[in-house]
Amino acid sequence: MTLFLGIDGGGTGCRAALADAEGHVLGRGHGGPANINTDVDGAAANILAATSRAVADIGTDPRDLIATLGLAGGTITAATNRLTELLPFARVQIVNDAITATRGALGADDGILAALGTGSVFAVQRAGKVRQVGGRGFLLGDEGSGAVMGRELLADAMRAGDGFLPMTPLLQDLLDEYGGAEGIISFGNRASPAQFGELAPRIVNSGDQAANRIFTRAVEEIRHILTVLQDGDNMPVVFVGGLGSHYAARLNAPWPVQAARGDSVDGALLMARQMAGAA
Repeated sequence: MTLFLGIDGGGTGCRAALADAEGHVLGRGHGGPANINTDVDGAAANILAATSRAVADIGTDPRDLIATLGLAGGTITAATNRLTELLPFARVQIVNDAITATRGALGADDGILAALGTGSVFAVQRAGKVRQVGGRGFLLGDEGSGAVMGRELLADAMRAGDGFLPMTPLLQDLLDEYGGAEGIISFGNRASPAQFGELAPRIVNSGDQAANRIFTRAVEEIRHILTVLQDGDNMPVVFVGGLGSHYAARLNAPWPVQAARGDSVDGALLMARQMAGAA
């Protein structure tokens, strides 16, 4: 019996699922980080650990599996080539995790995925082909993300302290909490995107004028991105990620909004089965 493996991997961990040709899940496993942009060898070890846990009850040899891996860093050719050398699977396909997330969310139907959390990435699926846009990181992209909005909030706090923006209760609170502009600068010099992103709930759940200004600007940026991806169509949009529901509620978009059918592991399993002609 041919069996299929789906993997979803990123900076915090990876998940694996084993399925038969009909898509019935037979086993699941978890492993450590699997971002191949930062550590290919470590990702390979963690992927294999998750795979071993997924096949433990079946006793399948990983060398017999047909696998699709949706991984952070999956667009980097050198990294995917190196990882392929380290994996034992009979057949393997490595893509970015946004691709598998899109397949999981939309199945085979046309539509758009907007993944908005600490970072952001978008993908459009037409006639079974997926095109990813965005997801270029905190410094050069990640439009509408929690990390970018958090950075903007702290920058506005310093501007308000200098008298260039109206001071609001939230901005004053931040200046007090961080110890003024000097404290904010010190934080910014060492903070990770995730630490900036921790400020996002104080933006999307706030009635503060400064928070509303930042979120309104981000909403309009996301509206523009989705309008361009629609290209005159009226495809459904699936919002995922920690901020997805906030954008879905605030956009009041003209396109249908639907819930995700599945997640990135589901999408990876579907792609593995399609690769072998089983779906």
